[in-house]
Amino acid sequence: MYSIIDIESNGAGYRKECIIDIAIYRYDDQKIVDQFISLVNPESDITPFVQKLTNITPKMVKTAPKFHEIARRIVEITANTTLVGHNIDFDYRMLRQSFQRLGYEFKINTLDTIPLAKKLVPDEVSYSLGKLVKSLGIPLTNAHRAEGDARATLELFKLLIAKDTENEIIQKQHEETNAKTYINKIKILTQDLPNEKGFVYFQSEAGKIIFSDHVQDVNKFSKNVFNSKSKKWELIQREVEQINYELTGTDIIAKLILSSKGVKKKETLPFGLYYRNGKYQVEKNKLNKLEKPILKFRSFTQGSKAVQFIGRFEEYQNIDQFKKKIDFKKRNELWLGQGRKLGEKLFLIIENGKVMSYGFYELFTQIQTLNKLNKLKIDLLYQSADMINELQLALLRGDFETLPLPK
Repeated sequence: MYSIIDIESNGAGYRKECIIDIAIYRYDDQKIVDQFISLVNPESDITPFVQKLTNITPKMVKTAPKFHEIARRIVEITANTTLVGHNIDFDYRMLRQSFQRLGYEFKINTLDTIPLAKKLVPDEVSYSLGKLVKSLGIPLTNAHRAEGDARATLELFKLLIAKDTENEIIQKQHEETNAKTYINKIKILTQDLPNEKGFVYFQSEAGKIIFSDHVQDVNKFSKNVFNSKSKKWELIQREVEQINYELTGTDIIAKLILSSKGVKKKETLPFGLYYRNGKYQVEKNKLNKLEKPILKFRSFTQGSKAVQFIGRFEEYQNIDQFKKKIDFKKRNELWLGQGRKLGEKLFLIIENGKVMSYGFYELFTQIQTLNKLNKLKIDLLYQSADMINELQLALLRGDFETLPLPK
């Protein structure tokens, strides 16, 4: 039993795409026994390129069902089948990430008609769906629409099955796709990891954490670990069976989480901001060990950007006013900034110049009293100088809205 699928997306950035058109034909190796075809409201914009390619406009999907309204139907029609598509990795990823947003894990065996066609119909000029089916005499109506592409894929699949008289190739690909090889292990473990900042946790089959760290790109870091030839990663490559993550959004949130867990992780900040002869400048801190920098930076470039930013404000040219702007002493404030994800806010509670706690809230949540904040807050076990420096830089950039502490 097979589910032949085609999906069109709104063209947003990688892993941020949303489905706008979907077609699924349930096929029992003889005939179509069920089908589901629908436009989908992505609840976001459709790029001009996709509109031109598919002729699907925002007006057309405005009244279409949202994904959560068709999710159950998709599960039902694909149940106990192998999902078949032309470049199935894309369609399968779109389904997985759409279900993930609903808190549901969607798993199914897959089969790709592209490698099958290359084996069974060799020497074709192109294996893109449009050119391939045209070469084979298979009709394709409404190209780049889910219904037309899925139907053409079904007819192509029928032809491939007919050519594979002993079912050897389909059986072989099915086994390869689902085999527990190291390559498939990497693919399965990393395929849904986000390309965002966060804590990554490599765990054994029993759930024991083998390795964890805060990284700039969870997906890229994980793949680099698996592809590394260094002995440092041999144990992880061999033992890891699960990868979990906790998105942080910003470096500040990462530092706050580490502090709340009591993890003391000192960062290297070799460059500093100095004020000399009426001008701000960046240089290596070790050049003058007796002079304390106003701010510290990870790199010369980061420091240079800060100097450029300071130069935009006339009041910052007065060093005393500038120091007062970023001074933490005796502050009693509530800071509100960007959270870990869209629609979420970060808050900091600062008392007598110390960051006492932090927390997160959804934009629609009202946090007008300290009692409400206390229910959401996470206390910090310690406060490093690096964290204060990071918060001073954020204050300088205007990343936070500062308010008096509510009563």
